[in-house]
Amino acid sequence: MQIGIIGLGRMGGNISRRLIQAGHACIVFDVDPAPREALAREGAIPAGSLAGLVDALTEKPRALWAMLPAGRVTEDTVEQLAGLLEPGDIIVDGGNSYYKDDIRRSRELSAKKILYVDCGTSGGVWGIERGYCMMIGGPKAAVDHLDPIFSALAPGHGGVSRTPGRTAGDPRAERGYIHAGPSGAGHFVKMVHNGIEYGLMQAYAEGFDILRNKDSKDLPEDERFRLNLPDIAEVWRRGSVISSWLLDLGAAALANDPQLNGFSGFVQDSGEGRWTIEAAIEEAVPAEVLSSALYARFRSRQEHTFAEKMLSAMRLGFGGHIEGKENSDVKQTLDDKQRRPDSSSNGD
Repeated sequence: MQIGIIGLGRMGGNISRRLIQAGHACIVFDVDPAPREALAREGAIPAGSLAGLVDALTEKPRALWAMLPAGRVTEDTVEQLAGLLEPGDIIVDGGNSYYKDDIRRSRELSAKKILYVDCGTSGGVWGIERGYCMMIGGPKAAVDHLDPIFSALAPGHGGVSRTPGRTAGDPRAERGYIHAGPSGAGHFVKMVHNGIEYGLMQAYAEGFDILRNKDSKDLPEDERFRLNLPDIAEVWRRGSVISSWLLDLGAAALANDPQLNGFSGFVQDSGEGRWTIEAAIEEAVPAEVLSSALYARFRSRQEHTFAEKMLSAMRLGFGGHIEGKENSDVKQTLDDKQRRPDSSSNGD
């Protein structure tokens, strides 16, 4: 299947690579020519402009996937595409846009009979190998048409065992993607996913901070323990009820730097956590843990603890997020060991 990819950072570039590896034809565009040229060497067809990208798409309906930061750049890109496309063509926003913006864009594009799909995409820099978990919103006709693309990007069944008792439901969910509902539903589900991620990460971070400070001089001498955090993280990965991919990333960071000296403790937030709390307020749903996790990130920008260094380490692990100059050396080490070179990230 033929598809245009706009935005070739860590996520967009690797999405293109995974699709090329699956046999799909990718026409790619980025304002920076370097990633375009890199992907051309890997089998993509580069375009020098959005208009050139649209012209190069010969299969109808034309499908274009924007993998750009939420906000003005995505808004401008969708607006430009609306002036270049024809009725029946499809725009996919695979970034982390606010779901209410999706609802508005879909309504505006429907007047031109252009179909709009919002795709919450999780997988970070590891998606090219592990696949991407996708939460998709939009009209059924467009989502069904794009199924070969979603299927190629998804992780598939992999080594995950079937959920006991699950005998019905959308089979796509077991392969790592769902059609969540109408326009905005995909990004809404991804937004809450990221809000939960904040809470999980905060729990790990605080737990490891408690472990690290068990040798505090403020404690009675016989109650002080000097604990091996890399070993604890490693043993928890194996058979523990709190094992997870986030713990895997934390364990990898601790193995490389047990004191996390390469991390400043400054922790950014992508906006999705804030939107999740706003939704909770609108729905009158208590969200104490998620709210606390968001506020902890705000506080991290004023004072830094080992917990915040742990949070920063996990964010670097799954999304390549660099927070402060101190982390640049750690990022380079991970780049050399684990990642392909790329330009930007789109995730939490």
